[in-house]
Amino acid sequence: MPTRAKCCAAGIRANGIMPRFGIMRREGEQFYRPHHPMPDMTKAALITGGANGIGLGIALQLAREGYALALTGRSPEEKVKENLDKVKSFGMPVLYISGDVASDESRVAVLEKIDAVFGRLDVLVNNAGVAPKIRMDILETTEESFDHVLNINLKGAFFLTQRVANYMRDGLKNHAGMKPVIINVSSLSAYTSSTARGEYCISKAGMGMLTMLFAARLAEFGINVYEIRPGIIATDMTSGVKEKYDRLILEEGLLPIKRWGLPEDIGNAVSVLCSGKLAYSTGEILNIDGGFHIRRL
Repeated sequence: MPTRAKCCAAGIRANGIMPRFGIMRREGEQFYRPHHPMPDMTKAALITGGANGIGLGIALQLAREGYALALTGRSPEEKVKENLDKVKSFGMPVLYISGDVASDESRVAVLEKIDAVFGRLDVLVNNAGVAPKIRMDILETTEESFDHVLNINLKGAFFLTQRVANYMRDGLKNHAGMKPVIINVSSLSAYTSSTARGEYCISKAGMGMLTMLFAARLAEFGINVYEIRPGIIATDMTSGVKEKYDRLILEEGLLPIKRWGLPEDIGNAVSVLCSGKLAYSTGEILNIDGGFHIRRL
């Protein structure tokens, strides 16, 4: 029985499925070679963490606009079936791939599945993210918590972007008029100090540099890279602090726009960045935060 490594070298996955792109290793580098474009011109998007919260808001918007979607998440498919059915209601192909963006094996499997089914990838939305399991003062934060947050929020996003960027670059040779876009969903925590969850703030600040690095590197290929910084968005992640932020937003004037943000607000921002109407812009930050970033007296 050949090993998985030998199967991959022969162009055959260990499960017997022939991938539509090969992975050739040359001194540690990976090169993707897409072979089978979709017969029609349907665009395809990959949204990490796409079955819940902000990711679901993005998925619903792109499905509404006619994108075939690959959504990733750590939950088993049956647990997010209701949300997936909402996305599928627009009639577009939807893949759900359970896995962990922090795992390179998962990242490879995601691209293999996308290539086998869609044969192309026009949009990557790096949305998957976690908060610390337990909020701790930075004088008490553990290395375990730091690694958990950074591995998913930053390391996973970096290396998935690396793989996708190579796949998109090579895909441009096979799809005339293709204009790939990479969008990183960050947070107002990229610049707002929160000493009870320092590892989260650091991961989001790092996302800002990740955006600039890939924007600079990929511009020559016509791949634009953007960052969205959501503010206080009503999701399961923020449900535990609803009373606090109701007071800050509605009574104490924390935001110029006096309401919670919604996942569809982020979905609309992604729609704008995918539209091609900002083609002469890359590396930009879009604050979707009710005006939180404005310094006020």
